[in-house]
Amino acid sequence: MASNRQEADAREAFDPIPTFRSAPAVVVVDAAPSDVGAIGVPVGRDGAVPASTGLDRAALARHGFTGDLGETLVVPTAGPPTLVLVGLGDDLSSAHTDSIRTATAAFASAVDRIGSLAFHLPSASSANTAAAVEGIVLVRYRYNVLRSKAESVPVESVALIVDGDRAGAEAGARRGASLARATMIARDLANTPHNFLTATRLAELATKVGPACDVGVEVFDTAALESMSIGGLLAVNQGSVEPPRMIKLSYRPASPTGRLALVGKGVMYDSGGLGIKPNDRVHAQMKNDMSGAAAVLASMLVLSELECRTSVTGYLMCTDNMPSGSALALGDVITIRGGTTVEVTDTDAEGRLVMSDALVLAREDGHDAVVDIATLTGAALRALGPDIAAIFGNDRALTARVQAASAQTGELVWELPLHAPYFAQLKSDTADMINVGYGHAGAITAALFLAEFTRGIPWVHIDMCGPAQVETPGSWLPAGCSGFGARLLAELATAFATS
Repeated sequence: MASNRQEADAREAFDPIPTFRSAPAVVVVDAAPSDVGAIGVPVGRDGAVPASTGLDRAALARHGFTGDLGETLVVPTAGPPTLVLVGLGDDLSSAHTDSIRTATAAFASAVDRIGSLAFHLPSASSANTAAAVEGIVLVRYRYNVLRSKAESVPVESVALIVDGDRAGAEAGARRGASLARATMIARDLANTPHNFLTATRLAELATKVGPACDVGVEVFDTAALESMSIGGLLAVNQGSVEPPRMIKLSYRPASPTGRLALVGKGVMYDSGGLGIKPNDRVHAQMKNDMSGAAAVLASMLVLSELECRTSVTGYLMCTDNMPSGSALALGDVITIRGGTTVEVTDTDAEGRLVMSDALVLAREDGHDAVVDIATLTGAALRALGPDIAAIFGNDRALTARVQAASAQTGELVWELPLHAPYFAQLKSDTADMINVGYGHAGAITAALFLAEFTRGIPWVHIDMCGPAQVETPGSWLPAGCSGFGARLLAELATAFATS
């Protein structure tokens, strides 16, 4: 009994978002600080080698260093700082943000036991300094909260050594730090085991941190959800001993440029319900099925820092999906807010049920547009692999905005069609719809299901099943939950404006 009590006390005291409180210090300088532990120097495939390295092309060739993007060479020195040459590819003067992000991540990985880092940035645009901070900070992220001893050294400080426009570089560095922090918050939440992070606990955390970030928080419990006819969320929750929560977030700047709604799937753990998942590694990863809600919350916590002028409302639809004697059964018919009836033919297609209620609310609340994000279908993973999220939209301008945010953040998306004839797979003999298609193209039929609840409001659906989890680390992505979408949504919101 004592051990159970201690575990319960630990859960009560546990704060799974330490990175919210401890972002590394970032400065823009014209020379490396004297106490820096390592300095990264970018080198291209061609051209002169910076004199500060004390090396020439012949010396680099002897060490097998070519300057390819992401290649590193740690140069032995008598003492600190450690010198690291970092390949930047073809053109140092016009490096793309993706290249900067990859190169700085390679540098930070090469000196992963050093906390204070400096990097020479050859092209110090605001976008490039933001990308440099993101690469350094995000690659060194580790979820160490539940370890008795941390197995990594966090980044404590970042100094970007630049020439030219210091004001623009500093603005970019601040932006990069905010966006990196958003991703780390999303990673922390998604990596937190289900027994430490329930729907109730997430609501408590949002209530705790939201006001300090100029984000209002409203929490709707079971009784409130019943009074609002939030049928999808309540139905999925039937099998769980943990109560559901809808968490409504509100960011309201003065004189907003538009009204954007964000909807996040917050299935805190997805067993599949009565259609239980197979006992494999995917089952163990289902703590990450709330990654959409994590991305929405994390993105909104940095909007004030980013001086976002868009009014943003977030809907986090949070519950477990569990098997029990009271669980939703195959063949049951449920009613989504607004009156649409759905025959449930797959209890493991629960994400679309919990988000449907929120899409109706977003439409009723009069937003200019709505974007939802979810780890929704294995079909999206099978179609696009682990690096790319599928997107679907009913509005070309909004879809283009999501794609532009993707290009800026390096969080990749690819548009798939809302092919209307496939909606025939969702016909029911008993209700208005069934919740899952019976044929191929599962990502498309899932999107078509959600589209039924948007009723003409500009809408984009992001199916992040693939990139939500990193199995093979690469570039700025360590293994584990990726935090995908947090930076993308923050970029989208700050750039959003109604025509």
